[in-house]
Amino acid sequence: MDCTFEAGGGPETLRAAIARIRAEAVTAVRQGKSELFLSDMGIGPDRIGIAGVLAAAAVHTHLVRMGLRSYASINIQTAECLDTHYYAVLIGVGATTVHAYLAEAAIADRHARGLFGDLTLAQCLARHRTAIDEGLLKIMSKMGIAVISSYRGGYNFEAVGLSRALVNDLFPGMPAKISGEGYASLHLNAQLRHDKAYDSAVASLPIGGFYRQRHTGETHAYSAQLMHLLQTAVSTDSYSTYLQFSRGVEGLPPIYLRDLLQFNFPAEGVPVDQVEAITEIRKRFVTPGMSLGALSPEAHETLAIAMNRIGAKAVSGEGGEDSARYQPMPMATTPIRG
Repeated sequence: MDCTFEAGGGPETLRAAIARIRAEAVTAVRQGKSELFLSDMGIGPDRIGIAGVLAAAAVHTHLVRMGLRSYASINIQTAECLDTHYYAVLIGVGATTVHAYLAEAAIADRHARGLFGDLTLAQCLARHRTAIDEGLLKIMSKMGIAVISSYRGGYNFEAVGLSRALVNDLFPGMPAKISGEGYASLHLNAQLRHDKAYDSAVASLPIGGFYRQRHTGETHAYSAQLMHLLQTAVSTDSYSTYLQFSRGVEGLPPIYLRDLLQFNFPAEGVPVDQVEAITEIRKRFVTPGMSLGALSPEAHETLAIAMNRIGAKAVSGEGGEDSARYQPMPMATTPIRG
């Protein structure tokens, strides 16, 4: 089934294309077809690809509603799938198999240019598959799910920035606490990307900076400059440098949902004698149970010492503690001076 739609059309073209592939899927299953293949390989100057997640979810949910999902597998062939997260989302919305043909083509291109040393193309592709398999296992283990068939179609994630109407249509049951983009907005974004891809004045498409920060790419919350300021402030105990870091963070455009929130300060403050002492407030502070692998034993121990010194609490690391830490360390209870 061709998962593309005509370029240059109105917002209704995307919705019509999704309705078309849904109808084609139902017809194919009722004709006895047990393998459905959704492909965006028809992308071209006059054809825009439907996002793989939208296509897979649309067919999956429609077949479920028609009582036909168990009669066929949904195989998605998409150029968009470039990392483990995208594989997981595709499977989570109902895909049975995923063919990331552009990722494999990129590996083949790099191999042809001799960038993989003595490895054969088959070995390179096998390594890519191993990386994806292990990444999916890690994702599923975090969800507590042991087999991929239980993960498929489970919508074990949350929609952020999609309209509730779209979520109800394509991702029923998925949490969507805020609204956002609908078909019209998704169509516009797809059209803009398509125009950039086929702009004759562009020699090569910009990388974008999604995975690695680039000067002209996407804004990152943790930029190199801000991290340098924070590290300098901590290592030199410089409050003025920390204020530079704070102002830099405040000056960033909205990145997280919390960046759209502000403190609602009251017109009048609470009298000081009604405010709890800071020593009592600190007792309710606690560091979460972060894994030693995510930080390091040294960083985790430093956090625990700091919390002990201010009279707060520190949770043990995920997976338990070293038995050496069952007894308080002398330095852990030494008060902070200065």
